[in-house]
Amino acid sequence: QLQTALPIWVDLLKPGGRLAVISFHSFEDRVVKQYFADHSDGYDAELQLLTKKPITAGDDELVFNPRARSAKLRSVQ
Repeated sequence: QLQTALPIWVDLLKPGGRLAVISFHSFEDRVVKQYFADHSDGYDAELQLLTKKPITAGDDELVFNPRARSAKLRSVQ
């Protein structure tokens, strides 16, 4: 479903719009990472990466929310 939804979400973006995806499993993260990388390479790229590396939960948040340890945020514009 994620592989089907990503192109739809990108098509729904207005110029300058941003898309952020939080993944909780390594397979999901790999799909998002690969899609963003494939569509942000080159001079006339469709997307621009806002996060080169995924944003993860900090130590403070993990104390109060241990399930956030696997969450990764990636975003594009």
